[in-house]
Amino acid sequence: MSNYFDKIADKYDKWYQTKVGNYVDTTEKDLIFSLLKSKNGLALDLGCGTGNYTLELFKRGFEVIGVDISKEMLKIAKKKFPKSFFIRADAYKLPFKKETFDLVLSITMFEFIKKPEEVLKEIYKILKPGGELIIGTMNERSLWFFFKKLKSLFVETAYRYANFYTPSELKKLCLSCGFREIEVRGIIYLPSFFPFLNFAKKLDKKLANTFLKNIGAFVVVRCKK
Repeated sequence: MSNYFDKIADKYDKWYQTKVGNYVDTTEKDLIFSLLKSKNGLALDLGCGTGNYTLELFKRGFEVIGVDISKEMLKIAKKKFPKSFFIRADAYKLPFKKETFDLVLSITMFEFIKKPEEVLKEIYKILKPGGELIIGTMNERSLWFFFKKLKSLFVETAYRYANFYTPSELKKLCLSCGFREIEVRGIIYLPSFFPFLNFAKKLDKKLANTFLKNIGAFVVVRCKK
């Protein structure tokens, strides 16, 4: 998988500058940071890619380290900071001491790991007691998931290699690895294509706090050690 992400690193980073990419990024961040309780401390951006959330955490006052397996993704990420905040490492064997971090944030990484329990155990080990974990991932039961999987049958995309989860599956995984106070929320209810973004925004705001809140395309799980 790291070879694939090396190939698409530049395209991946530029996607955030498109109208759809900016909308998705803004919407997802609104949800993630509305759930985040931590206000400062040492944070790990696990599966940081080109540093999108690493930079956001830094702007919000965290000391932050970004970790990714892709060399090319990290090259782009390092250009966004005055000094290196990044480490190339495997999520299954994180190079940190026990109880190091106040927060671990992992956005759209869990789709691409084959043994999520092992990664969750690594995260649990490096979190301080009371430390916070936030996972963001695509929802297997969403319309966006259906579209992405259908597209990947004809065009090579990252989602061809992904394993998607339902909110209940994510919750069970976290519970099985010792986490507590688990909260699950979702956002983005329809595939959002320009020029339909204004409609999508309105729909998201109306549905986010209804009984549909756990079936959005993007699911966020927040829990504590």
